[in-house]
Amino acid sequence: MPANNTTFRRRLSLSVLGTVAIAVSAMSTGYAETVRTIKIATAAESKPLSWGAIGVEPQGYEPDLLRAINAKLPQYKFVLEGAADIAQETGLATGKYDMATGGFYIAPARSKQFLIPATPMGASLMKIYSRKDSNLNDIKSLVGKKIVPVTAGGGVYKFVNQWQQENPDYKVTITASSAGVPYPDRLKEVQSGKYDALILPSNLGEQTVIDNQKLNIQASEPVSINNTYVLIHRSDENQPLADDVNKALKELKDDGTMDKLSQKWFGEDVVQYMK
Repeated sequence: MPANNTTFRRRLSLSVLGTVAIAVSAMSTGYAETVRTIKIATAAESKPLSWGAIGVEPQGYEPDLLRAINAKLPQYKFVLEGAADIAQETGLATGKYDMATGGFYIAPARSKQFLIPATPMGASLMKIYSRKDSNLNDIKSLVGKKIVPVTAGGGVYKFVNQWQQENPDYKVTITASSAGVPYPDRLKEVQSGKYDALILPSNLGEQTVIDNQKLNIQASEPVSINNTYVLIHRSDENQPLADDVNKALKELKDDGTMDKLSQKWFGEDVVQYMK
């Protein structure tokens, strides 16, 4: 009987171990199958916010923040791809991309078309860049000044025209141009005196250009602040994704990760301006 009992216990133990092994294997396989690949379009030419052409691993503030988000959400696998500005929203609307980042502001049309997590990714700080002796620190000070032409229909153009409507007693002249002049060249035009000022969001790396090229140019305090957000393709399947991304963003803001990445890429803390 003792021998038989020993044999029975050994067989029982092996049986239990086998069952546990099968269960663990099934759980592992099931987990692997639940990992969802999320294709993300990032800005291709907005250094240091985000840059990296198709086929090149994107770099910058937003790609680093996306990787930090993914580290908190192992149920997803984020795949990042650089895309032209117009291709980002078009691809997102058609479902080619699940998510897109590119310094996007919230607008009524976007809120209707896409899912947008409530917690911002960062903040776009509109600043005036002028020669250090010019004393151009706010929009009113630009009355009668020559401003570098801006992209037609872009954020700066809309902002200045909106300000003009709200302040009709001050005439600020700004012209729109379709020419894609790189912002380092625009800064040089201010340095040379061709123009008095340039208005741009500060997350495009202007300060790095100013420092590296030793330009006699200074940036004003923000004249406009806009939060920037992740855009997500609108579908029932993506609602949990939007909720998960929002939770991760809030944690990364609260634990200081956003601030560290902001200091790394922009040389300033933009998180303090997030509304």
